[in-house]
Amino acid sequence: MIAIGRFSSGDADFGQRLEALRAHGGALDAAIDETVAAILADVRERGDPAVLEHTRRFDRLSVSSLAELELPRAALERALETLPEPERTALETAARRIRAYHQRQLQQSWWYEETEGALAGTLLGQKVTPLDRVGLYVPGGKAAYPSSVLMNAIPAKVAGVGELVMAVPTPDGDRNPLVLAAAAMAGVDRVFCVGGAQAIGALAYGTQTIPRVDKIVGPGNAYVAAAKRRVFGAVGIDMIAGPSEILIICDGGTDPDWVAMDLFSQAEHDELAQAILLCPDARYIERVAGSIEKLLPAMPRREIIRAALEGRGALIAVRDLGEACEIANRIAPEHLELSVADAERWVDEIRNAGAIFIGPYASESLGDYCAGPNHVLPTSGSARFSSPLGVHDFQKRSSLIRVPREAARALGRVASILAMGEGLPAHARSADFRVDS
Repeated sequence: MIAIGRFSSGDADFGQRLEALRAHGGALDAAIDETVAAILADVRERGDPAVLEHTRRFDRLSVSSLAELELPRAALERALETLPEPERTALETAARRIRAYHQRQLQQSWWYEETEGALAGTLLGQKVTPLDRVGLYVPGGKAAYPSSVLMNAIPAKVAGVGELVMAVPTPDGDRNPLVLAAAAMAGVDRVFCVGGAQAIGALAYGTQTIPRVDKIVGPGNAYVAAAKRRVFGAVGIDMIAGPSEILIICDGGTDPDWVAMDLFSQAEHDELAQAILLCPDARYIERVAGSIEKLLPAMPRREIIRAALEGRGALIAVRDLGEACEIANRIAPEHLELSVADAERWVDEIRNAGAIFIGPYASESLGDYCAGPNHVLPTSGSARFSSPLGVHDFQKRSSLIRVPREAARALGRVASILAMGEGLPAHARSADFRVDS
């Protein structure tokens, strides 16, 4: 019997139980942070030798120089060419859809010119520029995440990033062909077989071989997350991602096996993942619980799923779908499925979610791989103020201000008054010089 949390919004202690469910257990481990700090300091001071030393230690690689760990473009192309046809076709389909979606996000520079009165000729605008160089971290070893390569690299390329540098660990020299093929397909420029905190440090600070980047994106383990947190400021980062999350709002009309498997799809990531069902039909919740019991034994990652469901999962009975949406907004989940009839009706009720899946056929797994929108989403309730990764994360904006003589006189008087009010006389005099000219 799976001991997943079962309660109702009508329970006297519902508020406390919901808050306990929302509590994010991803506190920074002091020992991990201390280890990461030492590695980053070493990489910053010694460069290549430090990266080599830590790579030999953690990935068990016997190499004499960091240059040996850079894969030539031909190796990426070979991985793509030798990929079995079904896998290659799937990658191509996913890449095409991801690219098409993200091309719609591309921001353009703009400006306008004032034409009346003393301010005529004043030009104001915004110049949009891609980042020069971005680092992409991809988990390696036994894990294979070609989808993460596509989801991170394609938006960067659509944005016009000049150079995309990928770091991927290869423990014992194990190189995943799917990951390398995805890198070739997405247009990654350079690939280094380096992982862990030492890879993040190399990308953030630069070494004799690995170039310094402007921003680091991509998922990783606790050491990678701690390293990204520490190098933020020296470089930009996408986000500090917590455990994966799914919240399903269901009216009781979806096959309960579908809902159970959708809960599994996030619970199988790790033991701290969260999977929640909100439903106004108590009898249907029992059916989903039965499907969980029935389907779990056949899952290869069943022990991880069980731990996640028992630790942070819940089947919650609610008053109605309106209340379900209110609760969902309090939780602000990474993935939210509206598995209800007339699902579009409820989209406007959702304010806080990384991605909204509309209708029973829109499974979260489609969003992870091939629907088109990005699967890098805000976690741990940060959907209250954050957005999915997109083209905008690889572009920066500069303000444009052109002021002719007469406009400088008119605006200068305003600036001077405000500057003196703030106690900044040099600011005021700078404006006054133009007024008096």
